[in-house]
Amino acid sequence: MPTSDDDPAVSVCFTVEVDGTDLGSFNSCEGLGVEIVMEQREEGGNNTMVWQLPTRMKFTNVKLTRPVGPNSRKLTEWLSQALEDLQPTTAGITARTADGTVIAGWSLRGVVPVRWTGPSLNVDTAKVATETLEIAHHGILPGPTK
Repeated sequence: MPTSDDDPAVSVCFTVEVDGTDLGSFNSCEGLGVEIVMEQREEGGNNTMVWQLPTRMKFTNVKLTRPVGPNSRKLTEWLSQALEDLQPTTAGITARTADGTVIAGWSLRGVVPVRWTGPSLNVDTAKVATETLEIAHHGILPGPTK
């Protein structure tokens, strides 16, 4: 089925930049989301409802996955730097089409690496070697569009 330029759901990769450092492209991005934590209050004498009061926002960790390749070195260098001085930073995630056209972008505040998982290496199985980066953050804003 052919797609039009207006089809926002078609993306090929996600490029990631952390404080100006290009970490390359990833083929999977999971966990972009926010949850508003609600507090329930029961009002005395009112048996028809329970008040739902918003309290705070919780942001889910973001998992980025890709095949191991030349950009893997950029990622491990950034991780090494981040671990020396673990300070929250900002990151940009941009969804792109095959020709590099930007579909959407998100900026994350207070980014800290949580986990990096390297490839499972086994000569008995013909699987693509992948790496996964998991990052925590405390806010999503409209992001990069270039």
